[in-house]
Amino acid sequence: MMNEEPEKSRKDMAEERKLSGQEADSGRERGPDPEPFAATEADAEKSSAKGAIARAEPEPNKEQDNEPNKEQDNEPNKEQELRDEQGHRYLSPNAINAWRISGAIGSLVYWLIPLGYGALSMSGDTWPEWPSYVLGAFFLTFTILEGTVIPWIRWKRWRYHVDHNEIDLRHGLFVVTRTLIPIKRVQHVDTRQGPVYRQFGLASVTVTTAGDTHEIPALSEPVADDLRRTISEYARIAREDL
Repeated sequence: MMNEEPEKSRKDMAEERKLSGQEADSGRERGPDPEPFAATEADAEKSSAKGAIARAEPEPNKEQDNEPNKEQDNEPNKEQELRDEQGHRYLSPNAINAWRISGAIGSLVYWLIPLGYGALSMSGDTWPEWPSYVLGAFFLTFTILEGTVIPWIRWKRWRYHVDHNEIDLRHGLFVVTRTLIPIKRVQHVDTRQGPVYRQFGLASVTVTTAGDTHEIPALSEPVADDLRRTISEYARIAREDL
């Protein structure tokens, strides 16, 4: 009897060790319980960071997108702002290139003179050849100037001013000519456009009086139409006041 009690106690202790070992193994497999608020705090930090980045990004400026359209609408006004110290307006800057092309085309007619004289001098002994070389050098120089310097000087000298009383025109290559046209003498106002002017979007305004016709050349089409209406309105008011 004395030997049976120790054996039972040993069996009970072995069973208790097995149970404690199984509980320890199950505890190691499960691991520690996750913290319930760790994931929510990380998500909150990510969402706050995204919100800060979104606030830092600049919103598209609609006014900047509309600036090109505003500049296109104000293109005719830029030409009107080209004035001298006395308030006289200049012509369109595109007039320089238009006059260069028209001058080059016109100089082709002048070249018929030296070419024709050269043909006559080669056909017989009565015509010396040296005048053809002189004429050729002269017209070559004229063609170069007509395509480079002369149009710029012509544009720089051309100015005009229109008010209720008169039309003031100033133009000239080397000698500036000033023409004053009383508004009450204006009979007809029109716009003209040749093929070269059409290529550059230009037009001329012709003012007809009782004794002469005057021209304001190389204006942009919107400015030319506006100037034609303005002169016509001033002339109508002047006739009504008579």
